[in-house]
Amino acid sequence: MWGPPGTAVRSIRPYRSSEQYLYAMKEDLAEWLKELYDLDIEVGTFVEVLETGAVLCSHANNIKHVAEEFARACPGVACHLRLPTAGVACNLAAQPGTFQARDNISNFIQWCRKEMDIKDVLMFETEDLVLRKNEKNFVLCLLELARRAARFGMRAPTLVQMEEEIEEELRQELDLPPTESPLPRTPRKPRDLHNLDQMVWRGIRCTCPVQFPMIKISEGKYRVGDSDTLIFVRILREHVMVRVGGGWDTLEHYLDKHDPCRCTSLCESLPLPPVTWGPRAPPSPRPPATPSPEGLGRPPGASPRREPAQPRRVPSSR
Repeated sequence: MWGPPGTAVRSIRPYRSSEQYLYAMKEDLAEWLKELYDLDIEVGTFVEVLETGAVLCSHANNIKHVAEEFARACPGVACHLRLPTAGVACNLAAQPGTFQARDNISNFIQWCRKEMDIKDVLMFETEDLVLRKNEKNFVLCLLELARRAARFGMRAPTLVQMEEEIEEELRQELDLPPTESPLPRTPRKPRDLHNLDQMVWRGIRCTCPVQFPMIKISEGKYRVGDSDTLIFVRILREHVMVRVGGGWDTLEHYLDKHDPCRCTSLCESLPLPPVTWGPRAPPSPRPPATPSPEGLGRPPGASPRREPAQPRRVPSSR
């Protein structure tokens, strides 16, 4: 079993809607890696188990092995795909934060770029994992790697399987030919679409006089807002997920960004920045005033003498 000893399950703190999609993706990847490699990994220990780079490099080498088997079984299809041809050097005994751990992670990053052609926008840096600077890009990189490896038979996380289902549904609607899939896909558990509808309506929870529209078009497909925007919705464990572009978001976070009522509420509830009191700066010295000729000979502090006002002459009515 891979992973550092003592990686017990930790309690998960409540998270804001802006963090839910990242939590949901980490949860899905943790369960996927646990089933693939019998890892002692949960969402609360996700980074701890992977921060030495040993699991990442072993995962890369396993992907290369699956690609070799695919090339032997389906040479006609394999010649049209970009398959990894090299593995990754790995130090399985590396400890967190050490040079060996950084070297493992760096090797994995270079392998993703060179062998799997993952673009920089979906990549992460060594410090992002070692110092936990950017967990989001690290998670996105693992998901993209899973998508590419699934093309030649690697078992995919649930999120990637749901993406394939949606793409197949779109192909059928547009009457497009099915994609060539020489290897059988692992069937996913049946979807509870009735429960999905209930969770969607519970997630909207709009009590405004004019409610934000979310109209069901078909199973798992809804039209949102005043436009013709269509979204695909799926259940991922306890999360209601929305397919957005090439990725995913939680329904709650999606509505927070698109429902005008929620946007206004979020803006009004944002706390003001704290006021910090620093040492008071001494007043800057004023330049000495240059006395005017009229003020010469006047005692200090005396007000300047004013000439008496001349009475206004009122023109005669004659």
